[in-house]
Amino acid sequence: MCRKLECYLKSFSTLRTDRSRARWSAATCHQAPYKPFLLLSILDLISAGSINKNFIEPSFELAETFAGYVSKIMPLGASASMSYPFYHMDSVGFWNLVPQPGIPHETGRTVSSAKRLRELYLGARFDDGLYPLLVMTSSREKLRTVLITKYFAEELQPSLREQAYVNTNASKYSSELLTTADLSPVYTANSEENETLKTRVRSQGFRKAIVTLYNHRCSLCGIRMLTPEGHTIVEAAHIIPWSKSHDDRPQNGIAMCRLCHWSFDEGLMGVGDEYEVLVSKAVRQDNNFPGHMETLSGRGIFRPKKSQYWPNMGNLVRHRKDKFRSR
Repeated sequence: MCRKLECYLKSFSTLRTDRSRARWSAATCHQAPYKPFLLLSILDLISAGSINKNFIEPSFELAETFAGYVSKIMPLGASASMSYPFYHMDSVGFWNLVPQPGIPHETGRTVSSAKRLRELYLGARFDDGLYPLLVMTSSREKLRTVLITKYFAEELQPSLREQAYVNTNASKYSSELLTTADLSPVYTANSEENETLKTRVRSQGFRKAIVTLYNHRCSLCGIRMLTPEGHTIVEAAHIIPWSKSHDDRPQNGIAMCRLCHWSFDEGLMGVGDEYEVLVSKAVRQDNNFPGHMETLSGRGIFRPKKSQYWPNMGNLVRHRKDKFRSR
């Protein structure tokens, strides 16, 4: 079994990919980019500490990270399932699928959705010789460089490196938000971050933390819609906007679906002193048809399990004072 970095560098540079020039442009060197996207996503999660053992689960976080690379590099509107490269990477030699109990591994299957992938496999493991190299920063970055330079055009390579930086540091920031009791409300950027990069890291980290705390459920209406491919209906909202508070602490965050988020920002919805949903009378004005929104009035909001992460009441009071339409 190969255990040397040079051997794995060669393996990473010779992945079996679809090389139809009619299908793939020069941007991805006329080959399918999905196995490189998956490996880059795994490297990001290892770098962030989200993957800390030699077992790769087809998790929501991995699917979301993979989808981020797809949306960053592929044409607008393009989509892809992580399941395809996850299953077919079994052919590369260093990737070993772990089937569900009682379900033998078979080649040649059609695994086109994350749901189907999870029905068949618990996850995958790297070769014992490769995983230690992925944990070490120096060798991991050499392997990352091979993936970026071998499978993507030169003009795309800085964007890929930036995406990796954002993924890694946003995950670290999210972890800090959820584990550090006295975290400063102001995100501290690294010296090399420009304002755009700083904003991307901070906002993605905040979103990860809030969506995780609320388990992808809207705090106001309770809806939870999570696709196997890593898409969620909820967004992370600041109770007091970042522009005014510069506060990313979970107590200044709340998970909402897009309708509730918009309504909250417009002052049509709020949260009362008993953590109950408030619906403004203004929703019935101007020939509006608020639908189910009025049925939410007075219901308790959905909150994180740990009370230390509940929305800060002072922030909710301020939102009612500054934004909520009482009539």
